[in-house]
Parts: sequence; structure tokens; C-alpha cells
Amino acid sequence: MAHSHPSKELESIRHSAAHVLAQAVQKLYPDTQITIGPPIDYGCYYDFLFKKPISDEDFPKIEKEMRAIINQGQTFEVESLAIKDAIAYWKKKGQTFKVELIKDLEKEGVKEVTLYRNIGRDGKETFVDLCRGGHVQSTKDIPADGFKILSLAGAYWRGDEKNAQLTRIYVAVFPSKEELKAHLSMVEEAKKRDHRKLGKELDLFSLHEEGQGFPFWHPHGTELFVALQQCLREKNRAHGYTEIMTPMILNRQLWEQSGHWDKFREHMYFTDIDDVVHAVKPMNCPGGLVIFRNEQHSYRDLPIRRAEFGYVHRHEKSGVLYGLFRVRAFTQDDAHVFCTAEQLNTEITDMVDYAMEVYSQCGFHEYEIFIATRPEQFIGEEKDWERAQQALEHALWQKGLAFGVKEGEGAFYGPKIEFNIRDCIGRNWQCGTIQVDFSMPKRLGAVFIDDQNSKRTPIMLHRAIVGSLERFIGILIEHFAGLFPLWLAPVQAAVLPLAAAHAEYAQSVFAALKEQGMRVQYMDPEESLGKRIREGEKMKIPYLLVLGDQEVKDTSVSVRNVKTKQQVTVPLQEFIGKTVADIRGRMLEASIGS
Repeated sequence: MAHSHPSKELESIRHSAAHVLAQAVQKLYPDTQITIGPPIDYGCYYDFLFKKPISDEDFPKIEKEMRAIINQGQTFEVESLAIKDAIAYWKKKGQTFKVELIKDLEKEGVKEVTLYRNIGRDGKETFVDLCRGGHVQSTKDIPADGFKILSLAGAYWRGDEKNAQLTRIYVAVFPSKEELKAHLSMVEEAKKRDHRKLGKELDLFSLHEEGQGFPFWHPHGTELFVALQQCLREKNRAHGYTEIMTPMILNRQLWEQSGHWDKFREHMYFTDIDDVVHAVKPMNCPGGLVIFRNEQHSYRDLPIRRAEFGYVHRHEKSGVLYGLFRVRAFTQDDAHVFCTAEQLNTEITDMVDYAMEVYSQCGFHEYEIFIATRPEQFIGEEKDWERAQQALEHALWQKGLAFGVKEGEGAFYGPKIEFNIRDCIGRNWQCGTIQVDFSMPKRLGAVFIDDQNSKRTPIMLHRAIVGSLERFIGILIEHFAGLFPLWLAPVQAAVLPLAAAHAEYAQSVFAALKEQGMRVQYMDPEESLGKRIREGEKMKIPYLLVLGDQEVKDTSVSVRNVKTKQQVTVPLQEFIGKTVADIRGRMLEASIGS
């Protein structure tokens, strides 16, 4: 999850607030070890090692101390220290985590680091931290009524469960009291929509010690997964993609060729087969390239559009796993397009259209768009990166779409467009990406024959619209609060005969709906009607069909719309016609009882 990309000014306020938090904690709990405290999308956090545990009952006094520091108008001063001097400095302070950080920087070849000191009105140092910077001039620039401590969490040092368990304090930080209040209201609403809680209540998925980070999909969750996948599969066909499947395990040589071995190895799983090192794929692109280079291609064949629902594995530390949002295995709605430079613009704009179609179909009508540029570590030539970035920018300008820039956040093989969709309670989620790649086709020997009968390397576009189906379903659960539109709902209608006398008609209704391909549940009349209605509402089944004497007589159905609580009676064939049309059209709102 993310919020609107913060401005540099707001990021500096949040970063400075993290230092204020650490200063307040150290004053109240002097024996505390400090570690790191970055700004995040809605504020900041700081990880501490306390001598004695603290609880949320300690929040008011920490907040009070933070306000006192803010109101003092302390300033931030920077000092550079040679690595050896910095290690000695933090050793003397007894801050072992800081010493470890600096020693790791030394191994990377860093020669000096910076310290940021808080200076009080009397000119004396009040706090110091190891920091790269990005601070306000004075603590008075942090709104004293614009922050609030939200929660505590356990966090392993560096995300590794073998390391010390720290206490992470999260703080919301906003430019005004009103914006803070709006955020806190959103947080409360988000708690009600938590996909882990709803996933359990709606029997969609579960998470188990037997496979940490690997979701177990239940029947209802699988129906939801397949419905989303089917939507994407149909869109692939409409946009001219053919579907492929590539192996989950491929040998080391391929990963070295693609560049993943050097750039992504720490996130990969390995196995030896016939004494040869193989890796479980973290990405699908090398496999797609193997298929491409297995065939002979003329320029007349291009563009070639290939889609794959690729199941990928990435090694994530236990400390960062989170429901469906951070997992170790997930399904990408991946696609790779091979084209010429002349076709590049058309392909990018088609992908942008595709993305907006899917988001709209899934109920997301607002989004922010960014271009993520070349990172510090990359493959390929700088001139190709510039061409790739220009192509992405031109396509967005052509579509009249505004975009921001995320400096240095591109993939190691190419810059990318990122789509951040906004849900119904105002949260932004980074989802789709479109990447232009000049390097990987060259590295893996992908070629086509041009109109001069010469071999040329195609440009490769990487495209994922929802990104991870697992994560996107988590977003959908929270966006709709579990009450999905008909086309996505695991169970689209439930049939509730009033009594045993109505069971025969109810069974015929059930069969008629099943015949139309609807996902239907039969709720036996042995339980009271009230209990069955409550159960249907709890499971958020869009339509509950109550059938009694009048419905049997008229061949009709009394339809209870669970979302609107409206109940109307319509002829059975009318219900079937409208409902099937809504499902096929993937309508967000149902026609009956809305």
C-alpha cells in the first residue's frame, strides 16, 4: 500500500519527525539502543531495542516529549566523519547497531559517513543520528498537531528472524491537523477491511506455518482467483496476445545470461539437478526469451505479443511477510512484446489503454502514474536507457496523461511506467508496470530478420497490469470490503426455499442458474430463514433468492440485494437474463435491487 507520493518537503518533515521520535525515546528510556528510522508514505517509523517492553499506554508521554522537542525549535546540523572515526564514535556511545551499519558500509567501499545533530536553543547537542540527510531547518517546521503515534510492531533487525527482535514505533505525520484526522479515519476504516480478517471470514485463503509466505487458496478464494484470471485472459486475446507457459526451474547459465544471477540472486531459491545449479524462477522474462529465440522470426511477424500467468518465487525474509501483500510465491499477469523501434510507441500506448481498461473494470477509476528511471545498478548502455525513457514519456504525453518521476527506481534492465491505483478509502496501491528493455534480448541472443535480410535484435517490452494476482486480490478484498461485484463474487447467488414444500422449485431454480454458468449455493430449509439470510449476508453473497408459495406459483424469485438491502420480486427468466448480462459485461453494480 502507498499514499500519494510525498513531496520532498513532506519527506523531510517526516524524516525529521523520526529523529524527534528517537530523541524523545532516548530521553524517556536512556538505555535504549537506536537503529534506523526512515520516512514512509504516511509518516515515519523507528526501530528500537528497549531494556523493558513498552506498550501503547506509553504513547501519550512519548508524544508529549516529541511536542516539547518540536516547540524548542531545535536545528539540524550535519558533520562528516571518516569510517574509522564514526565506528569509534558509536562504540563509545554503546550503540552497537550503528557500529554494524557503518562496518557494512566500509565493506562496500564507503570512506565517510554523515551524522545529523539536533542543536538546542542553548547551542548544545540534544540528539545525534547516523543519517544521509533530508531534514527541515528547525523542529518547529514539524506540525506539532500534525502527528500521532499509531502502533507498535515487532521487527527483526534487518528483517532477518535470526537477528534481534526490535520494537518498531509507527507515527503518522501530516502537514496539518485536518490531514492527520482524515488519515486516522482512513486507518480505522482500513482495519475493518483488512484482507487477512475478511479472507478468513469469507473462507477465501489461509496462511500456515507449514508454508510461510505461501498462501493456501480455499474453494471460494480459488473461484475469485479464476474469475480475475479469466478477465485478464480475455483481455489478452482482445489485445492480440497469445499465451505461453514456461518452466518454473531453469539452469544457472540462463540466469547469468539474463543478468538476474548478479542483480537478483539473494531473492532466488536454488536446487541442484544432475550436479548443475538451477534456480526457481523469480521472473518469467528469460523463459519467454528462450521460446522467442527457439523460433525464426521475420520483421513481418513483429510485434509478437506473448502473455503468461507465471508462478514465480522470491525469497522474502520472514519479518516482511504480510498476508497476500508480501508473499514468497505469486502469479504474475506477465506479458512480453517483441517489436521494432518503429512499433514501440504503438505498443506502449496499447498497454496503457489495457491497464486503464482493467482498473476501470475492477472499480478503480483514479490513479497516479510515474516513470521510474535508471537505478544505480543496471545492465545495458546509458544511451539505450535514455531512448527507453523517452519512449515511455512520449507515450504518456501522447495520451495526455500527467506523470511524476521516481528517480532511480527502474528495474535493473529498463525504465518503467508505474500505475498507482486509488481505492475507495483513498489509499494508493502500486500495481501495473510497463518496462522498455534493450538489454535482455541482446544478452540472450534474440534476433529477427529485417527487410534487408540481416539479423537484428528486437526491443522487448515487459508488462504486468495487476502485477501479482495474489496481491491484487488482497487489494480487491479491501477495496470492496469483501462485497465483490457479481462477476468476481465467489458465490454469486444463494437459493433459499422457505420450507421443504418449496424445495423442488428451489432445486429447479438452482439448476437453471448453474446451467447459465453462475456460481450458486443452495441453502437447505432445515435452518430458519432468518439464520440463512444472516449467513448469506455474512458471506457477502450478492443475491439471496427467497422462494415461497407465491414464487412457486408465479415462477418468480424474491431477490434480496445484500449490498443495498433492497428486496424485489421478479420473474425467474428476467432475473436470469439481467444477471447473466451483468456478469458477462462485468458490471460493477448489479441490475436488480440497486
